[in-house]
Amino acid sequence: MLLQDFYRGKRVFVTGHTGFKGSWMCRMLLNAGAQVTGYSLPAPTQPNLFSLAGLDGRITSVIGDVRDLDALEKAFEQASPEIVFHLAAQPLVRESYRQPRETYETNVMGTVNILECVRKSGTVRSVLNVTTDKVYHNREWEWGYRETDPLDGYDPYSNSKSCSELVTHSYCSSFFQKPGSPAVSTARAGNVIGGGDFAADRIIPDCVRAAVAGQTIVVRNPHSTRPYQHVLEPLTAYLLIAARQWEDPKAAGWYNVGPDDCDCMTTGALVDLFCRSWGEDVSWQDRSDGGPHEANFLKLDCSRIKSALGWKPRWHIDQAVRATVEWTKVWTAGKDVAPVMDAQICEFWEENYNV
Repeated sequence: MLLQDFYRGKRVFVTGHTGFKGSWMCRMLLNAGAQVTGYSLPAPTQPNLFSLAGLDGRITSVIGDVRDLDALEKAFEQASPEIVFHLAAQPLVRESYRQPRETYETNVMGTVNILECVRKSGTVRSVLNVTTDKVYHNREWEWGYRETDPLDGYDPYSNSKSCSELVTHSYCSSFFQKPGSPAVSTARAGNVIGGGDFAADRIIPDCVRAAVAGQTIVVRNPHSTRPYQHVLEPLTAYLLIAARQWEDPKAAGWYNVGPDDCDCMTTGALVDLFCRSWGEDVSWQDRSDGGPHEANFLKLDCSRIKSALGWKPRWHIDQAVRATVEWTKVWTAGKDVAPVMDAQICEFWEENYNV
């Protein structure tokens, strides 16, 4: 069965559906024919991809906070989901320094609450908790982290996601071991780019804002190395993990999802790619703002998901940047971006994965 065919008619619950990754995921699920319920705070930016992607009215959208267990349980009961993707989070490192308590409440107790809903459900068969590549104790070494390496994120965001992993591990051990229990996994993805990301303190959105305004791009950490990938890469991996563990619960586990070594690059090199793709003589300058600690070097070893599930990266970083610029220039021209999203999803899925 093809991955897209698997989701046709499935009842899918997505937390964080109004965010950047959540909006792309909902569009992918709709294209596959799934019945989607989203649960999230209002879209975090203005403009926002949820509105631009034409999702309002096409899915069941519930505005709520994952910290509110009563509201979450009500939405969960009404949706009666078979598959759950937990994406809701406070996702920004710098914001976590400004709001550490809120970050922990959202990222840790939000995970507890969604797993409580799963524990009490009689319909869920497959669950994926999306965390981050920053969950690892980062030793700034030159090789990729494996799923067996210690978890201990440095900043409140990264650490709260480490805690979210441990919460998931505990629930799996304590409640989801009996036959017939939901299959539960986590996915640790790297830095993603793509059309429709309007968040603060992210490099490609910063590039877009500067380019549109005709300003020089300011890069605060041009020598930091990150595993950059297009947003469709991890989202396809998430869909694959959830589908495969539905068919075979033994496939459940903890998975790194990142690009190959050739696409782990410095922020400065990424901005160079953006400038060449954007054109119009856009340029950048190195200017540190003296902000809080952020990791300098980070990459993942993704051997496990490649071997166990047959997943592999599709688009190299130059193609990912071109797709991002393509989407953005359609948006800046005031045109409908939904057909661009569908075309990019279709192109990305040309070589189909089998469940």
